[in-house]
Amino acid sequence: MTRLVKVELLKLVTLRVGYGVLALSAALTCLFASLEASRAGSAGSGVAPLFTASGLSSVTTVTGWSMLFAAVLGVMLAAGEFRHATATLTYLDSPGRGRVLAAKAMVGAGAGAMFGVLSALIATGVGLAFVAAHGYDVALGAGTILGHAAGAALGAALFGAIGVAVGSLIRSQLAGVIGVFVWGLVVESLIGGLFTEIRPYLPYTHNLAGGGPLPFAAAAALVAATAAAISLLAAKTTLKHDIT
Repeated sequence: MTRLVKVELLKLVTLRVGYGVLALSAALTCLFASLEASRAGSAGSGVAPLFTASGLSSVTTVTGWSMLFAAVLGVMLAAGEFRHATATLTYLDSPGRGRVLAAKAMVGAGAGAMFGVLSALIATGVGLAFVAAHGYDVALGAGTILGHAAGAALGAALFGAIGVAVGSLIRSQLAGVIGVFVWGLVVESLIGGLFTEIRPYLPYTHNLAGGGPLPFAAAAALVAATAAAISLLAAKTTLKHDIT
């Protein structure tokens, strides 16, 4: 397994598009955190002022883009093998396809954690910059801020693993990437809006950095179970198909 993880890690670091995905995640995090901070405390914004813990938290937890793009990278890690016709060589070298999937999921989760940490650093930096610019006291303790960062890292890590599972299941990189965006940005919003009782149980709805509809442990367990379920489905169906 160690050798498989090293191989998948080597593939990841040589995947140039991965750096572009990371940069886009960072840019969108910076943009939306800045927008959130700029409207904090404004009438009708629904965001508390930045001198309050609630207001500052609303900025430091703008890390949802890292989850989405971690899933996109996971799809690329898995489905890219089929797009570039390297899956045959991979599975000839390592016939245990379930082990290959597990190795990819581990690497996807590790990369996702990096996405989450970077996103948390950016969101926190933006929040503290706005606080300093207004001359406010920092309303959040170091422990709380670190907790937000840890939640962001865990959420993005789990979505990185989900992306690998989706890519292995669909085996089409384009369809997988589109599916991730459609699900995260459209489907969950529609389902959550129409069926409010279901909304707390939708995986992307949960920002593990804080402020989700479920307690942290329950939300983390739900997202982890989603990753496990899709991975199991891929292992039981798609990975048994012949590779051509």
